Parts: sequence; structure tokens; C-alpha cells
Amino acid sequence: MRALVAMSGGVDSSVAAALMLDAGYDVVGVTLKQWEDPDGTLPSAGCCTVADAEDARRVSAQLGIPYYVLDHVEDFRRNVVEPFGAAYLAGRTPNPCIECNRTVRFSALLQRSEELDCDLLVTGHHARVTRDERGYHLWKGVDAGKDQSYVLHMLGQDQLARIRLPIGEVTKATVRDIAGSLGLRTATKPDSQDLCFVGEGGYRAFLRREFPQTAAAGDIVDSDGTVVGRHGGTAAFTIGQRRGLGVAAGERRFVIEIRPARREVVIGTRDDLLVDGCIVTDVSFVAGAPPPTRTVEVKVRYRSRPTSARIAERGAGRWEVRFFDPHPAPAPGQAAVFYDGDEVLGGGIIDGIVRR
Repeated sequence: MRALVAMSGGVDSSVAAALMLDAGYDVVGVTLKQWEDPDGTLPSAGCCTVADAEDARRVSAQLGIPYYVLDHVEDFRRNVVEPFGAAYLAGRTPNPCIECNRTVRFSALLQRSEELDCDLLVTGHHARVTRDERGYHLWKGVDAGKDQSYVLHMLGQDQLARIRLPIGEVTKATVRDIAGSLGLRTATKPDSQDLCFVGEGGYRAFLRREFPQTAAAGDIVDSDGTVVGRHGGTAAFTIGQRRGLGVAAGERRFVIEIRPARREVVIGTRDDLLVDGCIVTDVSFVAGAPPPTRTVEVKVRYRSRPTSARIAERGAGRWEVRFFDPHPAPAPGQAAVFYDGDEVLGGGIIDGIVRR
């Protein structure tokens, strides 16, 4: 059996490759080149940098496996970066990692695995895949603090049949212990927290550079329409934000609405932020069909706690999520991911909110 291992230059994918070798697989390492600096080279800041690619190459050499860099810059720009800017212009808060997994990474890697005669695609995600008589199941990773199942919710049966996630079966501490015991150069490498394409200055600087319209100034208004301040671009705000509003108020204020057409950011109280639910589009289910029960746990941000809700189909690929209790408004553009305990049921992209 031959395995294609997606190598980011981090410790997780390095150990994933080592574990597959130890399991007796013929392993091929690859890195997707998804963004480049103006001179055509890999970025010097963020994740997936030239240094990361060099770490992946050198780990592959340590393990004695072939290694390739695959160019998917144009796919990534078209399917991830351009929609990223368009989302902020529309007052949304996108998750580009999810869009990358949905539209670029897994489709590209699975295609390349076929071209390289590989039976399996392996990644270093902290999540798990199992199989029983009902098919394939996607689960949270063993290490709850590193779980990445949220960003994999779009994977279906055909994909899971060809994917292995060995890192999801162990804790991060164990991953580092394995890397250390093998002498891998990534054993103590810190985890990257940056988007792979934004570079120095973070996403706001990237947006100002690549999508300058997002830096158009406007008003910050209270829920009654009173102008209480000014802002330097709606892209600096997200629904639910409390810090960095630049407004002095006696009571805590939160962003409750973004009106890009009017360049307005609306702030209000905690009560103003509470909603009954949200509308979700681009919904898919891991099993290929909705669960028999429509009561689920739902996460509306990567690091948010799950909350109980009921989901109902509203036609044309739209689903309504109704929270059991009033919940802080989620940000359109983020993902709503449905769980049954530790199992991922599916999810989609938040398109709007349902207020009380």
C-alpha cells in the first residue's frame, strides 16, 4: 500500500509520515504551494512559508521518502483568496481554511494521490476516521485542545474512504515525543497560528493591500442609530466583537451588525447580541444524508463551545439552526458544524441570523 502524506512542515504532518512508514506503507511526501510572494517564491511569513517547505523537505530526507512541491497557486487564489476579500466587502467573516479544504486542498491532494498511484491520502489533522457497517465516520481528535474536526466537516463518504488521520488518535504531547524520539527537526517547532497567505501585518494589512475597498472609513452607530464613533474599515470588525471598538461606553458594547453598503458598524448590549438561530447554506453531511434526529450540538466558530440546537431544511440547500436557548449571534461567513457528541455530522456556512 502506498500513502501520499500532505506535509506542511509542522510536527503533526512529520509524525503522520513517520507513523505511516512504521505501519509498513510506501510513503510519498507532498507540500501544496498555495500562495506566493510577488517574486513567485513561497511566502516569508505566515504558515506554509519557504521555511516550512524546507522543513518538510528535510524531514522527508530524514525519513527517506520522496518529496514534491505541487503548484496550486491559481486554484487557491480563485477559490479561496478572491472569495475571502469578497466576503469582507460584504460584511462577512470568512474562514479561509475551511474554504481551502472544501475547494482546493482535499480535491487536489486526492487527485494527486491517484496520479502518483497512492492508495491513501494522509494528513496531520487532529481528527479521527472510523468505519462500520453504516459507512465512514468523522470524529473529534483525542486531544480536545487541538481538535480540528470543525475544519473537516465537509468531507463525505468517498473522501473519507481514502483518507487516514493518524495524528487524531494521539495527544499533541505524544506527537512531540514521537518526533523527538526520531530526531525530527520539527519536534519542538511551534504550531503556526497564521493564515498561509496573509504575510506580515496579518489579515487586515493583507486586505488593505489586496482589497483596498475594505479600508473605507465609516460610522460606528448604536442600536438606535446614533453615531458614536468612526472606524477605518468594516473588515476590522466581526459580529460579537467586544474589544477594539474604539468607543467609550459605560456598559459593555458588542458588534451586533455590519452594514457594508452604508459602511456602518452597529454596536449594542449583550441582550442586543442574543439571537434564536441562524441560516446555513452549502450544507453537507458526512453520512451523505441528514441524521435521523434533527437535534444536534452545533459549533458556530472554531473555538466556540457547542450549543444544543435543532436543524430544519428550508429548501434550496438552506437549513435553519434553532438554538435551544438564546445565543450570541454567530458571524455570517463562519461555519456552523453539527455534532452528536464527538462525532461530526456535517455543517455549512452561516448566511444569516434569526433574531428573537
